[in-house]
Amino acid sequence: MDPVILARWQFGITTVYHYFFVPITIAMSMLVAVMQTMWVRTGKDAYLRLTKFFGKLFLINFALGVVTGIVQEFQFGMNWSEYSRFVGDVFGAPLALEALLAFFLESTFLGLWIFGWDKLPKKLHLLAIYMVAIGTMLSAVFILAANSWMQHPVGTTFNNGRAELDGVSGFLEVLTNPVFLVTFPHVILGAYMVAGGLIAGVAGWHLAKINRDGEMKQGDTEAYRWAAKFGAWVLLVASVGVGITGDFQSKIMTQVQPMKMAAAEAVFDTEHNAAFSIFTIGSLDGTEEVFSVEIPGLLSWLSGHEEVKGINDLREEYESQGFFRNDDTQTVIQQEYASELAANYDVDPMPNVPISYWTFRLMIGIGMAGAAIALLTLWVLRKDRLPKPSKLWTLLMFGMPLLPLFGNSFGWIFTEMGRQPWIVAGVLPTQAAVSPTVSAGEVLLSMILYTLIYGGLAVLEVWLFLKYAKAGLPEVAAVEVQTDPDAPMSFAY
Repeated sequence: MDPVILARWQFGITTVYHYFFVPITIAMSMLVAVMQTMWVRTGKDAYLRLTKFFGKLFLINFALGVVTGIVQEFQFGMNWSEYSRFVGDVFGAPLALEALLAFFLESTFLGLWIFGWDKLPKKLHLLAIYMVAIGTMLSAVFILAANSWMQHPVGTTFNNGRAELDGVSGFLEVLTNPVFLVTFPHVILGAYMVAGGLIAGVAGWHLAKINRDGEMKQGDTEAYRWAAKFGAWVLLVASVGVGITGDFQSKIMTQVQPMKMAAAEAVFDTEHNAAFSIFTIGSLDGTEEVFSVEIPGLLSWLSGHEEVKGINDLREEYESQGFFRNDDTQTVIQQEYASELAANYDVDPMPNVPISYWTFRLMIGIGMAGAAIALLTLWVLRKDRLPKPSKLWTLLMFGMPLLPLFGNSFGWIFTEMGRQPWIVAGVLPTQAAVSPTVSAGEVLLSMILYTLIYGGLAVLEVWLFLKYAKAGLPEVAAVEVQTDPDAPMSFAY
């Protein structure tokens, strides 16, 4: 058993599981805030019922997201101590800001929102949920800045055997990293695809149930119809934004990580006016193409370069030069650490091509499928129509949030696996980042325990989510602010 492989598996399992909750938390907070804004502006009970209904689903997701996210940071010290030692001066800054600024902001105001329905004035209570939404955005800023630095390590020098920030200017460079500037909107819009699909899917399922049973509470149909259309439009608009930002991201990726782009397209040899591969079969060793179905010229357009370097040529370039890059995209620390890297590590710069290739396509394909279901939902609900209940409709309503969610997950798998064999691109190989004193058996044991615990939490999450989603819109009473400061707080959910 290789401790490097096991540590990567453990981090991959916990990360993918945690990220199931992240997009919903990021976008759902803002969408619930929009629903509450509609209630504050109009006074209609339908919007208050929607706020409390989807607010409860948001809270269930938030709780599980916090629990699973804490484990991520512990792993840096447990399984990846050499990584933490080498990059702690850089990586620790955005992580600290995420905890001290973003997480405390969202958790504090979330508490005020939960318990403040009858304690705070309407507009002040509304401000609380907007502050939660801002907090989730800030959290994404710092986490994505840290991850983007791993993809393209800017603002950093090699000193005293480790990476160090180049002062305040270095930190500002980390926050203006070109990889981060395109990754942030791409990830945020992907989150809105998931949350929009969730709102539309739950509301669309209830509309079909109303059509089947013919029974409903007063105002249910109008509320669910508004929510279904609102969620579907959010998903569609976000999907357009994801496509645009994804195009920008592919161009930046081609500049700073050409091997990742080559692996994503299974381009083995450098091509001019390169084609985009819809389907490719490579040799077992991953060094050449056996069969492919292609769209001529599309890859060069997506990458922004007429010439797209192939895997074999990039590998030869790396081996002949002895370091990651030798052009104007090479960062300071990549230059400074090149001699250490060449002297101490024998690195094969090629990532796992099949995983990079297929996760890239799954990310795009199933995300587009979710958008197609949203478009179908808007068509079915036109002119005040109700969807016909069927197993197919139920499947589509489940698929509307799940397809973008899995698309997000495959996108992150591609991002991280495509960077391999580097944990910090062009600087620190993954094999050099694991804890030297942690045995393979210890990693395996903790991985099994975490996987079992996460499995139990998954069952609990799904059960709670389905239970309260099926329960439907709650009855609401008029919200009256308590004037007695000694009155006990009430839990609104």
